[in-house]
Amino acid sequence: MTAEIIQTDQGYLATFDRQVAHEPEKVWQMLTDNQKIQQWFAGLQIEEPREGGYLTFDMGHEKVEKLAITDFEEKKRLGFEWGEDHVLFELIPEEGVTRLRLLETLTALTDHTPKDLAGWHVCLDVLEAILNKKGIERTLEWEHWYPEYKRLVDSMRV
Repeated sequence: MTAEIIQTDQGYLATFDRQVAHEPEKVWQMLTDNQKIQQWFAGLQIEEPREGGYLTFDMGHEKVEKLAITDFEEKKRLGFEWGEDHVLFELIPEEGVTRLRLLETLTALTDHTPKDLAGWHVCLDVLEAILNKKGIERTLEWEHWYPEYKRLVDSMRV
């Protein structure tokens, strides 16, 4: 299922909502342990895991972005700047599962937006597959989801 995208006063909000059959501690480790992060999002790394700290994103070609951490509540919330936008992971314990919610606040919809949204979608799929000790083919998954997000974003611009 694709993310829900709504228009807000500040731009747009994309919400990915998943139920992951694991305890919040395990999901939190996937979001904050650099060895685990590399498995689902190569190039992303937490440098200072605290509110006011930062992550780095190695984009290759010797370009590294520094992303300020805006929200950090152990086993509950991790939020950070994402260029002009903002990403927030929320972990909500429910009976036998963890609701993993990713909210991306978008200042504007651009031609790159569907690529980012498909990328986040696949990252969440990969994160869950790793927790479930399953494999997933990232490129095929992205190629499947990108047209869906392109259609969705294009429909929002009308």
